[in-house]
Amino acid sequence: AAIDRPDAIERLYTIKGRPAEKSIPVLIADPVHVYRLAPRLSATAVRLARAFWPGALTLVVPARRGLPSRVTTLTSDGIMTVAVRLPDNPVARAIIAAAGGALAVTSANRSGAVPAVEAREVRGLDLPRSLLVIDGGRTPGGMPSTIVAATTELPEILREGAIPISAVTAALSDMEPMTEDRATGGYDQQMMRRQVDHDALET
Repeated sequence: AAIDRPDAIERLYTIKGRPAEKSIPVLIADPVHVYRLAPRLSATAVRLARAFWPGALTLVVPARRGLPSRVTTLTSDGIMTVAVRLPDNPVARAIIAAAGGALAVTSANRSGAVPAVEAREVRGLDLPRSLLVIDGGRTPGGMPSTIVAATTELPEILREGAIPISAVTAALSDMEPMTEDRATGGYDQQMMRRQVDHDALET
């Protein structure tokens, strides 16, 4: 759904039966498009994007003002955030680019069900007839993306997925000072802190 079309996003919720409290992530066609969604990026977010985009990494970053509420989440410390990913599927990126560079996107399934990985499976979901199904071939499927909250220089792994925690740790291993590991909330989380010159974040 186009992020400037709240009605389209609402329709996506209806079609999927998605719980209202779960915001929808935004997929982008090019790394530069992240700045349409976020006013700034931490140095950690920049490092992770360079290491894993395009790919199975979703970054939770500060949200620009004015984004639809359905694609944003307010954290416990009062930061409005948006979840962003640059997919590694060229067909998906082409569609997103043709639609303006950013789309609110979820997996092709009813909420809670196994995601479809082929066009014929999507057609079997009893969706409204007005929907267009684009057959770009079978998707890899399998593990979901890894989600990292990177609103500050102390990132938090919210979900370990296709990219293992060890790979995230390795991508940030040369950022000073030393990393601090801890587990909270039922997840194995890597917490990493760095004092940064915020002028250097303009990339």
